[in-house]
Amino acid sequence: MLRYRADVRTLGMLCTYAALCVGGFVVKPTGALAVAWVITTALVAWFCAVIAHNVVHSPVFTRRWMNKALQVWVSLSYGFPISDYIPGHNLSHHRFTQMAEDVMRTTKVRFKWNLLNLVFFMAAVTPAILRGNARYKQLKGKGSNWARQLMLEAIIVWSVKIGLTLLDWKSALMFVWVPHLAANWGIVTINFLQHDGCDEHHPVNHSRNFTGGMMNWLCFNNGYHGIHHIEPGLHWSLTPAAHAERVHPTLHPALEQQNLLSYAFKAFVWPARRVTFDGKPVVLPPPERDRDWVKPEDSRADDGAAVLPA
Repeated sequence: MLRYRADVRTLGMLCTYAALCVGGFVVKPTGALAVAWVITTALVAWFCAVIAHNVVHSPVFTRRWMNKALQVWVSLSYGFPISDYIPGHNLSHHRFTQMAEDVMRTTKVRFKWNLLNLVFFMAAVTPAILRGNARYKQLKGKGSNWARQLMLEAIIVWSVKIGLTLLDWKSALMFVWVPHLAANWGIVTINFLQHDGCDEHHPVNHSRNFTGGMMNWLCFNNGYHGIHHIEPGLHWSLTPAAHAERVHPTLHPALEQQNLLSYAFKAFVWPARRVTFDGKPVVLPPPERDRDWVKPEDSRADDGAAVLPA
């Protein structure tokens, strides 16, 4: 029933978040154990956010109803309806990377201290994401497969989160709300690391890649971001080989980073200079308003990428 055997890992990560969340409610850890539990749950929730990203690009199962059910499960693990991820990410960011139609373009943050650009990137892009999603929903109407799936996910996710909060608000705060907010911040903010200072007009230098083995094992090869932009529907298990064949040979060496944490330290802690991939200071274009990325033809399409025909 799985399209790719590698997605056993996907299901395992979703089960891990469920175990941590339920375990937190049952054990009710305190002190240092509580801190460690919350941090671990937040990290796993972020890995589930990566799963949400993968699921809206490439279906996991061969059957339509199973993909619909999985989207609900992933939404509960990530904390938000993942169908809402499709408009701003698939149709804005992927089609118009770093252009005025890209609601997630990195040029929206303009602090001199680069760490502040990282911290406030989500706050800078979220209003435009919400506006674009709202307009897309108006065009899609209530009768599309996408709209029905979104409604299903939203009803279940928010009912469960509110129910858990009423049941035990302290545990819900630690093991549901905080991890989900951290996951949402992380999946949006990683865009800044992957694209700032890159060349959106180049065939492969449009994205920064992180090739470390452990990170990519945990994050389902999300570090191979260039090939993902070249072929968004390519299953995550196939991206390392595709990166080696189609991206690496002509990629600027600085856009292939071995370790995400060491890159983040240099970019945001010391020396914390905002530079292009080839080491020059980033020269920001004049601020510009978002251009409308919602196209009428999109309203007629069914963009539930994780749903296959029965």
